[in-house]
Order: sequence, then C-alpha cells, then structure tokens
Amino acid sequence: MFGETSRGLVLDETQVVGLLVRRCIGGDAAAWEEIVQRYHRRIYNVCYRFAGDAENAQDLTQEVFIKIYRTLNTYDSGKGAFMTWVTTITRNLLVDHFRKTKGDRLTDSIDQPVSEHEDAQPLSAQIADSALPPDVAVQSRETREMVHLALQKLSPELREAVILRDLQDMDYREIASALRVPEGTVKSRINRGRAELARLLQRTYRQVI
Repeated sequence: MFGETSRGLVLDETQVVGLLVRRCIGGDAAAWEEIVQRYHRRIYNVCYRFAGDAENAQDLTQEVFIKIYRTLNTYDSGKGAFMTWVTTITRNLLVDHFRKTKGDRLTDSIDQPVSEHEDAQPLSAQIADSALPPDVAVQSRETREMVHLALQKLSPELREAVILRDLQDMDYREIASALRVPEGTVKSRINRGRAELARLLQRTYRQVI
C-alpha cells in the first residue's frame, strides 16, 4: 500500500509506516487506528495459530497492541522493518504466555546445519485451494482445521518458525531477526517443523479414512 503527501509525492510502505509512527507518537489517534487496521489481521493470525482458539487469540492480540503502543517510541526504522519489530514483540509476548500457562520454553540453541535447499513441503502446499466447488471447499476447510490442530502439537520453537514462514510469508532474514537466532537455525526449524507436521497430518488422515 502506498500513500501520498499533501504535495502529491508518492511514499513507499516504509515511509508511510514511518510517518504513521511519528504521527502516533505525537498524539494522533487516527494514526494509531490506521496502524491497528494495518497489522491486526497478521498479529491475530499468529496469536490464533499459537493459542489454538479465538478467545485467547483475541486477548493476546490486544496485549500485543498495548505493548506496541507503549513502546512505539523505541522503534528504529534503521534497524529493520516495522513488521519485523512487531513480530518480535508478538513472539516475545507469546513466549511469556506459554511459559506462564503451559511451561513450554522456546530455546535459542543452534540446531544441526541444514542444506540451503528445503526438502520438506511448505505448509501452503498442504492446504487446499479455497476457490473450489462446494463439496471440495468443505474438504478444504476440514484440511485447514486438521493443519491447525496439527500445529498445536508441534513444539513452540518449530511451530513459530513454520507459522512465520508459511503463514506469514516472512523471509529467512526477517524470521531470524524476529526470533533472534541465526538463519541456519531458522531453516532447520522450518524443515523439522514441516516434516513433523507432514507426519502428523498423515497420521490424522489415516485415522479418518
């Protein structure tokens, strides 16, 4: 999405967001509302995939936005994209949430090196196209639900890597920055997460046929 200044100059996404952040810090409520509108869906989706249900996801999303609002003046565009900064805040809050509620702990240990080429199938390739005939569309919804349930069975560190890559379409560098781990670790977790997810889906499929 692009914006225009009063002089008609076209601004790119980074400049638009930077302007919104400055306006918000200056007390412009409309700027904050636009930031929320821009990022609410992506943040909610991440929270939903982690939390597993809509109610908890909505509560977590609200907590994320409260944290963003309170720390907005610490955002430095020179250190990375706004979405990466937002994702880092979201991830940290989710880590705290799972530590408190489930005792799950995300580790930053470096995994075994992996090839630059990914062998596991992307999550997007495991979800059927929604633009299908009604009977097939039902199967598509069921497939997405199966994927969602399978995601909940992954360890938090694998789940977050798969979600950020395959559902949020972030690149390796952005994910590495958000998770504060090397890109090699990110690739390893994505591969392991996809492979484990595929095994879970195959097991579920055999149980329902």
